Amino acid sequence: MSTQRKGRVERAGGAAAGSVALDEILSTHSGLLIHGDSRDALRALPAESADLIYIDPPFNTGKKRRLRSIELGEGAQERGGFGGRRYRFRVRSDLSYSDDMSRDDYLDFLGMRLTEARRVLKETGSIYVHVDHHAAHHVRIVMDEVFGVERFLNEIIWAYDYGGRPRNRWPAKHDNILWYAKSDAWTFNAEDIERMPYMAPGLVGRAKAARGKLPTDVWWMTIVPTNSKERTGYPTQKPEKLLRRIIQASSRPGEVVLDFFAGSGTTGVVAEELGRKWILVDDNPEALRITRERLDTRFGESVGIQYQRLVLD
Repeated sequence: MSTQRKGRVERAGGAAAGSVALDEILSTHSGLLIHGDSRDALRALPAESADLIYIDPPFNTGKKRRLRSIELGEGAQERGGFGGRRYRFRVRSDLSYSDDMSRDDYLDFLGMRLTEARRVLKETGSIYVHVDHHAAHHVRIVMDEVFGVERFLNEIIWAYDYGGRPRNRWPAKHDNILWYAKSDAWTFNAEDIERMPYMAPGLVGRAKAARGKLPTDVWWMTIVPTNSKERTGYPTQKPEKLLRRIIQASSRPGEVVLDFFAGSGTTGVVAEELGRKWILVDDNPEALRITRERLDTRFGESVGIQYQRLVLD
C-alpha cells in the first residue's frame, strides 16, 4: 500500500485488515481518497470507523453504460441537427463502464462488500444503498441477511422525469434507495432536513404552512441537468441535492461519511460542504481525477486531501 501526500509517495506496507491509520489521517485532513478495489479498501479500514455509508453500486443492468460530453461550435467532428443542419463539435469527455455481471455474481460481489461495510459501520450508524428496479428486490434480500430484517428503515423512491419512454410499458422513472441501521439506535436529524411546502397550505394553518413539512419516502428531484455547473460527464453522477438530504439527515458535523463506490465524488463534495469527514473509494483513476478536480475547484486549499493508493499483489 502506498500513501501519497501532495505528489510525494511513501511505501506503507500491505493492505492488511484495519491497516489504514484513519484517526491519524482524519485528525489533520478533511478526507481520504482510496484508489483500489472496494472490498480490499473496506478490509483495510478499522472496525466501527464510519458513522454513515452511502453507496451507488453498479445496478446490474446487463449493459455498458456510457456518457459523452461534447461542446458545440468547435472541433473537427460534425453531427446532424434539426432541418438537416450540420454542427461542429469536440468531445470533452467520453466515459464508460461495464454493468454486465450475472445476477448471482452481482449479488455475491455486493454481499461480500456489504458484510465488510457492516463491520466498518459504527453501532449507531446507518447505510443507504442506491439501486434501481433491476436489482432493488434482490439487494433488499441480501441486506436483510447482512444487517437483519429488523434493521430495515425505509425504501426511498427517488423520482425524476428524464430519458426515453417505451411504448409497451410504464416508463421507469425512479431509483430505489434502501436505508438500514446497524443497531436499534441511529441518527435522524429531522430538524436539519430541508422542508417542503404543503400541497394545500390553507388546510394546515399559517404556522405549519410557513414551516413546511418533512419530506416523505418519495423524493421528487431532477437529475443533474446537462447545463448544470455540477455536471462532470461521469456516467452515474448523482445530484448534490440528493446527497445533501441524506447526509444532513443521517450524520452530524465532524462525523465520518463513507462511499466505497465514489464515482464522481459527489458524496465527498457534499460531506465537505456540510462539515463532515469523508472517505471515498474507487478503482477507476478517472473517477478519482474528477473527484480531486471537483474538490479543488469548490474548496481550493481549504481542503486537506490525503490520497491513499492501495497497490494490491
